[in-house]
Amino acid sequence: MQHDWTHEFPHRTGLVHLNHAGVAPWPLSAARAVAEFASDNARHGTEHTAKWKQTEAELRQACRQLIQAESPGDIALVKNTSEGLSIVAYGIAWQSHDNVVFARQEFPSNRVLWQSLQSRFGIEARCVDLYQSRQPEEALFSQADRHTRLISVSAVQYDTGLCMDLETISDFCKSRNILLCVDAIQALGATPFDLVSTPADFVMADSHKWLLGPEGIGLFYCNPEVRDQLHLNQFGWHMLEDSSNFELQKWKPASDARRFECGSLNYTGIHAMHASLKLLLDTGISNIHDMVSSNISYLYDKSKEKGLRIISDMDRARRSGILTLQRPGIDNYELFRYLLNSGVLCAYRCEGIRFSPHFYTSREDIDCALELTCDYV
Repeated sequence: MQHDWTHEFPHRTGLVHLNHAGVAPWPLSAARAVAEFASDNARHGTEHTAKWKQTEAELRQACRQLIQAESPGDIALVKNTSEGLSIVAYGIAWQSHDNVVFARQEFPSNRVLWQSLQSRFGIEARCVDLYQSRQPEEALFSQADRHTRLISVSAVQYDTGLCMDLETISDFCKSRNILLCVDAIQALGATPFDLVSTPADFVMADSHKWLLGPEGIGLFYCNPEVRDQLHLNQFGWHMLEDSSNFELQKWKPASDARRFECGSLNYTGIHAMHASLKLLLDTGISNIHDMVSSNISYLYDKSKEKGLRIISDMDRARRSGILTLQRPGIDNYELFRYLLNSGVLCAYRCEGIRFSPHFYTSREDIDCALELTCDYV
């Protein structure tokens, strides 16, 4: 299927968007979906609620397809990745001798909440340096023992784009009856994700990065085999099995993942995320992955030609849609500020510049960013 990417991403002249690992732009189809939803609401109020709910159902099905979950009923729509992680962290019935293993290099959302459990439940939060072993997975495994209840890991590390071997981690956890929690925010939308070949107990991701959706909405997957093991800490009308009976006095939580959605849903976000995810799935995640990988290869080759230092691991099995680099001999933070002021959206990570092009990013935009990177004095 051919798409007019320029039409879908009508960035202003001079803007180079290389920060999809941060906050991505919406495609025009998502902006149009929100505008149409807002107009419909303004003109008709709740007259078309059934249509909104159909969009919600289609979004859950699209999320199911995205991660190859068994059922759309396994998908909860949450505010963000942090909420999904918190549902897990504060839902597990921890015992005082338990421990949880995670990486020091994780984004704070996937680090501080595990550390917060130490004072609340007395468990041990084992923070691991991914680079203490030859393989980052081995670093995690080295800290796991018979008291390890859960390993939490990002599918792709946010700073350098290091791609973790989820299949190996999944096999390790499964063989030892350890729960596996995957923060997939830096993978979904750019990399194929398959729960069939790589089982995980929990997967969560915002929509505002590689999924090209808005902030304030994301997906949370919970393995139905462990769903009942999570204590609920948020309660409201929407998470009830019979959510339409407001006078019911004897209630129970919904049997599916809706139990994690305590109140009214973000239908504005639902409409935007639905449109963005439809665009991605219609294009094909495998196709997108190939295009992202091609852009990263191009970015890498051109960066090496220009004498820039590559921080990211460029091994085929380790690289993602993120490439972090440094320009030797200068203040790279000042370079970062210069790039932003020049219209190049990027991020400052690992004392260098993090570029994260998506599938639609043009080679001209990549060339422009690198020229500005090298021209700065």
